[in-house]
Formats: sequence, C-alpha cells, structure tokens
Amino acid sequence: MYDEAMKALVVVDYQVDFVTGALGFAGAENLEGEILSLIKEYEDRGDDVLFTLDTHEGDYMASEEGKNLPVPHCLKGTPGWELFGKVKEAAQGHPCFEKPTFGSAKLLGYLQEKGYEEVALCGVDTSICVLSNAVIAKAALPNAHIVCYRNASGCGDPRAEEVAIAEMKRIHIEIR
Repeated sequence: MYDEAMKALVVVDYQVDFVTGALGFAGAENLEGEILSLIKEYEDRGDDVLFTLDTHEGDYMASEEGKNLPVPHCLKGTPGWELFGKVKEAAQGHPCFEKPTFGSAKLLGYLQEKGYEEVALCGVDTSICVLSNAVIAKAALPNAHIVCYRNASGCGDPRAEEVAIAEMKRIHIEIR
C-alpha cells in the first residue's frame, strides 16, 4: 500500500492574462501572497497541490468560448499563458492541467483517481473558472468536502463573484 495525500489544493488559472494581462482586473495581483501561503501550508502538511492553466490555441476566436468572450487570452506559449509571479515557481514539480475551457475534464479524472477526502480551490476567476472547477470537484468526489478560499480567489465583477459564492454554498461547497 502506498501513502498518498487525502487532501488537495487546486490553484485555478492564476495566469498573467488573468492578473495583469488581457483579462486582468484590479486587485488580482494582491491574491498572490494568499495563494502562496496556501501552497506552502498544503505542501508543509504533505498534501497535494494542483494547478490548472487556461490554455488556448491560435484559433481561439473561432471557438465557442471565443465567440462569447472575444478577448484572446492565455494563448499557449505566450507570456500571458504563464502562471503569474512567484506562483509560477511554486508550481514546479506539481501536476498542472491545461484546459481549453472553464472546467478541466482532466482534473475531474485525476481527482477521482486519487479519491481525496477534501479538495480546496483558489485562484481566478471566482465567477467562472473557480466555480466551474469547484463543481467538477463536487461531481468527481460527491462525498468529499469541497472548499473555496475566498481570500485567495478573485473576480473583476463583484456582483458575479457574490452570485458564484452563493451558488457554491447552495451545492454544499464551504467558503472560507
């Protein structure tokens, strides 16, 4: 039998384009310290730390997302696609899941495979990608405790963020 962590932290899309780039928002860079603190806390306990990367190709504008959100962002290989600041360094050696849309199907499979008892999420955008991946975690592990760290997550639209937080609470995701 092997020893595996029963808790995981998922850092969602803390990428340059969502912090200071094409879809950046005021205050996004201020999340870095909280995210780094959480990464260290989880690592120090021996828990898993996972990362998602919004990842688009050159044909983004022809995609369903591009038709509805016509702002090219997180194009693979560009500076905007990279993780922001010191989070990029902190991600070294941890699983990173590239995803072509809001939620990650690969993350779902990985969570199911690992069978975590608790999955916590942080990152950006609370109202879109954090919400989507929290729902995916809940679907992957219906009996696990799912948490969203509000002080380490953000959104450029405060009203949309409040709605997302309320919806997460409705489906039994704890907001810390």
